[in-house]
Amino acid sequence: MQSLGRLLVLIGLGLVAAGALLWWAGRTGLAWPRLPGDIVIQRPNFRLYLPLGTSLLLSLLLSGLLYLISRLR
Repeated sequence: MQSLGRLLVLIGLGLVAAGALLWWAGRTGLAWPRLPGDIVIQRPNFRLYLPLGTSLLLSLLLSGLLYLISRLR
């Protein structure tokens, strides 16, 4: 039970850090760049943003990170 509690606390701290980073980036004007493959549809009173390229890049990075972590154990 202690290891599960520790894991949940670490995940929570990671989410707080990611949220603070995104909040800070939004206030300073630093934004995640639009990558090729990201779809933006703009109409009057409507905007749709589908970050397909960004999702693919983040998926590859997280998969690689988790692979490295699993190899260290």
